[in-house]
Amino acid sequence: MTGASSRVFISHLAGMAVFDPSGDQVGRIRDLVVSLRLGGRPPRVLGFAVEVVSKRRVFLPMNRVTSLESGQVITTGVINMRRFEQRPTETLVLAELLDRKVALRTSGPNGEAGETVTVLDVAMVQTRNREWEIDKVFVEKGKGGRLRRKGETLTVDWSAVTGFALREEDQGAANLLATFEQLRPADLANVLHHLSVKRRSEVAAALDDERLADVMEELPEDDQVAILAGLHQERAADVLEAMDPDDAADLLSELPEEEAERLLQLMEPEEAAPVRRLLTYAERTAGGLMTTEPIVLEPDATVAEALARIRVSDLKPAQAAQVYVCRPPTETPTGIYLGLVHFQKLLREPPYTLLGAIVDGDLDALSPDAALDRITHYLATYNMVAAPVVDEHDHLLGAVTVDDVLDHMLPDDWRESALHDDETKHDRAPEEVAADGR
Repeated sequence: MTGASSRVFISHLAGMAVFDPSGDQVGRIRDLVVSLRLGGRPPRVLGFAVEVVSKRRVFLPMNRVTSLESGQVITTGVINMRRFEQRPTETLVLAELLDRKVALRTSGPNGEAGETVTVLDVAMVQTRNREWEIDKVFVEKGKGGRLRRKGETLTVDWSAVTGFALREEDQGAANLLATFEQLRPADLANVLHHLSVKRRSEVAAALDDERLADVMEELPEDDQVAILAGLHQERAADVLEAMDPDDAADLLSELPEEEAERLLQLMEPEEAAPVRRLLTYAERTAGGLMTTEPIVLEPDATVAEALARIRVSDLKPAQAAQVYVCRPPTETPTGIYLGLVHFQKLLREPPYTLLGAIVDGDLDALSPDAALDRITHYLATYNMVAAPVVDEHDHLLGAVTVDDVLDHMLPDDWRESALHDDETKHDRAPEEVAADGR
């Protein structure tokens, strides 16, 4: 274990890999669990909330951590894989303490509350009896005007501040988000799912529209609806515009009809149009599942142009798997659909080759009312990850991708199940409770 003189700032631990003694990774740190104490005494560190491979969170007690060095956490190898549930007496450092407004004491640990400061980070240290506690708080003083982008920062003893035990009405989320800046949308969605409703709303408010849209697409529908309800209607419309039209349509279909229409009215007409179109199709059909934004090019476009389009980083892999060749216009609904070119075909052809010369027009497209079993049969038969959807006049309406098909083949609560362990919960044995200190 790290020596008693070593101090660890908690934000540095966020996302750190956790290994067993054999060197196998068992998960990543998502938060620190502490117990606040009375009288200005430093909080006792109980352990870590660790996200394991299955995306559920488990509790790793501090007495089962053997090392916190070299950018990794080493455990004794004994980890209870039961889902972590926060208890009323416990506090999550990253989720609940960062960005809080607290007050510096005027003098000594028993002084009155003075200047208000914002918590940027906290640090823990190991005591002589080999327990860990939070002993330092890194804070920022008031920002004092537009010209001063940052206020004065300083590190103080835990006893020098007061207000952690009070309910924070408007906490902000900048520093919490900074600790998870590099997370993929699905992983950040997992973080949001485990926050309290209040804290989740604060984080959603702090995310920009594009990032929030990406994260919401990875959340269970109940979480999506709750977050959208917590946003101002104009902001909610902006986030819906940033979402993929099929995901936005799925979310709006969960809302009361009047509320959905009100949000559609607030969206830009060109952004709302494809969403409205998707809402006219039955849910488990090609029309209801498709994206209205596949890669579409004209037959006189070159292989080089097509490769440039599929390199766009914002595209999902299934969307970038093939290019659809159509007569103009190339916005859906397009002109006459001619066929498709798979990205592997593009890689084999000279850059100057015209798409019209290599297009595969032999595969029949799906109709918008094709049922889910027809779609899965199509994808399996032709070993495809996406399928074109055309209307009765051979205009391309969109494309159904395999990830959207899986969304609807899995149980309705599959995202919830992925974020929560579905095993039956049992009370811990007395000796286990004693071992983890909770």
